[in-house]
Amino acid sequence: MKRRLFSLTAVAAIALFGASAFAQTKWDLPAAYPASNFHTENIAQFAQDIDKATGGKLKITVHANASLFKANEIKRAVQGGQAQIGEVLLVNFENENPIYGTDGLPFLATSYADSRKLYAAQKPALDKVLGAQGMKLLYAVAWPPQGLYVKKEIQSVADMRGVKWRAYSPATAKMAELIGAQPVTIQAAEVSQAFATGVVDSMMSSGATGYDTKIFESVKYWYDTQAWLPKNAVIVNLKAFNALDAATQAAVTKAAAEAEVRGWKLSQEKNDWYKAELTKKGMSILKPSPKLAADLAQVGSIMVADWEKKAGPDGQAVIAAFRKK
Repeated sequence: MKRRLFSLTAVAAIALFGASAFAQTKWDLPAAYPASNFHTENIAQFAQDIDKATGGKLKITVHANASLFKANEIKRAVQGGQAQIGEVLLVNFENENPIYGTDGLPFLATSYADSRKLYAAQKPALDKVLGAQGMKLLYAVAWPPQGLYVKKEIQSVADMRGVKWRAYSPATAKMAELIGAQPVTIQAAEVSQAFATGVVDSMMSSGATGYDTKIFESVKYWYDTQAWLPKNAVIVNLKAFNALDAATQAAVTKAAAEAEVRGWKLSQEKNDWYKAELTKKGMSILKPSPKLAADLAQVGSIMVADWEKKAGPDGQAVIAAFRKK
């Protein structure tokens, strides 16, 4: 009887050890954009890569299209541990710290090459800010260059005065103010309805957003201004990351590095594709007139100068590093 009891105890102990040796960790990853968006597709691949690399030890569930948290709530959810990991549009949080708004400065970095250079200059400061808030940057990917969606043809900034302008970040709200438009805060998931119902008439955004939100049903003109390339970042709660064993941490870091390379490549490849698709849907893709381009560049210069004053030495160091040949 004693021998049998010992055997059963031993079996239970072995089973318990086996279960603890393969303790599965589950993370939720809220994202603000549709499952079909290239950022979200890249995140899904990132989660699959981690699942495979860890043998299922770390499972990440991706919640697309702001289904778990709204876009402006995701950072707070990760910071507070409500979600272990999440995707955020960095420029949304410029009011918390100017460093978040670096890549939303108009006409500072207007190409993929310059955007990468700006990211390299921004990253040390970004790591510092996120770390102080209990988070860690895993990777970041740029959107295609931002253009101007409007319901009418325009030749200069003067033609934008009084127009209802979708603002999605402090920088886009400031831009509206400088050009005399009326800023209205609209999150990505609400863009289509906002344009369809006349809540807004214009916005500065990428071809990707225009395609995803079917803006072509309400707007017929897109000026390819190439104003800036904002980045989406995948961030993780530091406590959650540090709770992983070393091998799992390494798998996450490796998958993140691969997702960053893949994401930038996807963004650049899809830039022309989005514009072609918008054209097929009846939109006119236009080059800004010299006057409109000059007006917008002047607005950009004002905003960069204001940002440098607000950002102080850390921000000024970022801009100096970016401008260094």
